Amino acid sequence: MHEQPSPHFETLAIHAGQEPDPLTGAVVPPIHQVSTFKQDGVGGLRGGYEYSRSANPTRTALEENLAALEGGSRGLAFASGLAAEDCLLRTVLSPGDHLVIPNDAYGGTFRLISKVVERWGVEWSVVDTSDVEAVRAAMRPRTRAVWVETPSNPLLGITDIAAIAEITREAGARLVVDNTFASPYLQQPLALGADVVVHSTTKYLGGHSDVVGGALVTSDPGLGEELAFHQNAMGAVAGPFDSWLVLRGIKTLAVRMDRHNANAARVVEMLRSHPSVHAVLYPGLDSHPGHEVAAKQMSGFGGMVSFRVTGGEEAAVAVCERTRVFTLGESLGGVESLIEHPGRMTHASAAGSALEVPADLVRLSVGIEAIDDLLEDLTRALG
Repeated sequence: MHEQPSPHFETLAIHAGQEPDPLTGAVVPPIHQVSTFKQDGVGGLRGGYEYSRSANPTRTALEENLAALEGGSRGLAFASGLAAEDCLLRTVLSPGDHLVIPNDAYGGTFRLISKVVERWGVEWSVVDTSDVEAVRAAMRPRTRAVWVETPSNPLLGITDIAAIAEITREAGARLVVDNTFASPYLQQPLALGADVVVHSTTKYLGGHSDVVGGALVTSDPGLGEELAFHQNAMGAVAGPFDSWLVLRGIKTLAVRMDRHNANAARVVEMLRSHPSVHAVLYPGLDSHPGHEVAAKQMSGFGGMVSFRVTGGEEAAVAVCERTRVFTLGESLGGVESLIEHPGRMTHASAAGSALEVPADLVRLSVGIEAIDDLLEDLTRALG
């Protein structure tokens, strides 16, 4: 008797957690826009549902889908990426514990850790996580977690997930990987040894700049239960409509990421030859210091591109303000192309710290528009 083969990623994205409605046969899960559920007698719950903060069928569909895509046993959906991070940090850390974070972490993550988590008595160290030995040297007896972004935001740094996982296993610490830039289509951190994957579902998973959300996925059932307890206790859950929007976006994740990858590669090619650009940061380049690791652990290099503009900060700001197809705005991962100046926008909270980004840096979220229009727009903006 032959075993049923596991569905491919594209099939899971469309079907995991989303059986047709048993009553009507609707092929799309309904939006259960409800706060509470009728009980069949005291404590007699239908399907385990009693109150939508604790669980909601639409959110359950998303959480099961996310777990399947990341190869985990438990997925949890939140009201934002930072809500997911907050829940995770409060689950795995206690006063007196130590956390290792990357020297190019997302500004919102850095703000949460440096301005909020630190007040609980948690210590943290900044390290270049692309340097495996530097991570090893940063570990302390009370280190409970190592936080990794790969590719990182906005410098597109690459961390060897499997190598860092060996260090955290030896130390009895958790390895957390923010997989937002890659998406589960391009990278599977749990299979490489990570304990928890973090997502801003606002970005590539949602994919249409119309929803804010976050997620955690783990393959550790015990940790999954702890995270679920804190999710319910803290309450920053994804609402039914937001969950439905992310589910809808995920259905086209694979085809969108293929186009993001292709367009980004063409943009990088143009930027490398432009006289107004003195550095291009993209892991798909052979010259990128993390290229070999990225090629090993990713199936594509993604749609995020950063570059440094000749002429400094004011020249970089001017480029951001001259584009017409690229929209000047924060966030990333939508179908439309975005451009921003990280030093003054997404990473302003890191100014003056070890995580401060170069003033001449521009970050692109390369969308899925016609590539000729994108290239013309950037060429004109660069002058």
